[in-house]
Formats: sequence, C-alpha cells, structure tokens
Amino acid sequence: MVDIDYNVVEIHIIPGGFRVGEHKNIRLKLARVQKDLSQEQLAEAVGVTRQTIGLIEAGNYNPTIRLCIAICRVLGTTLNDIFWEEEE
Repeated sequence: MVDIDYNVVEIHIIPGGFRVGEHKNIRLKLARVQKDLSQEQLAEAVGVTRQTIGLIEAGNYNPTIRLCIAICRVLGTTLNDIFWEEEE
C-alpha cells in the first residue's frame, strides 16, 4: 500500500510577490504508472508532447477539459479521480 498526500501545495517566491496553489498531480502519475505507461506513451495516446504530461504532473500546466477527458479515457478513470481538488 502506498500512502500519498493528494493535497501537496507549493509556494513559489517570485520577484514582486508569490504564487500559491501549484498542486502536483500525484493522482495522474499514480494512475499512469498503474497502467504501466510512460509519460511519452500517455502523451502519444492523447495527442500531446511528453513535456505536457510532465508539466501537468508537476502542477505547472492547467490542461483543457478536452485534454483532461482524453487522459481519463486512456487511464480508465474519471475526472474526479484525477483532477478534482478537495476543498479543505
């Protein structure tokens, strides 16, 4: 059993202020690994680059709803399973 914290939040200090809420998408990475897919294989299946999948997993890219749906179809999951953020 793997214990994963789905509520990872990073604060990035940038000149002139800060940005809160960069959520790493651990659920996407876990679902991808469980399907035995590399970032490149998932990217090819949904029509994006490997870098895009990496950015989504790192929390540095906000995918369109169409891309979210495509990813969920390939992974056999729902939008809630992968992309829904729980409120505290």
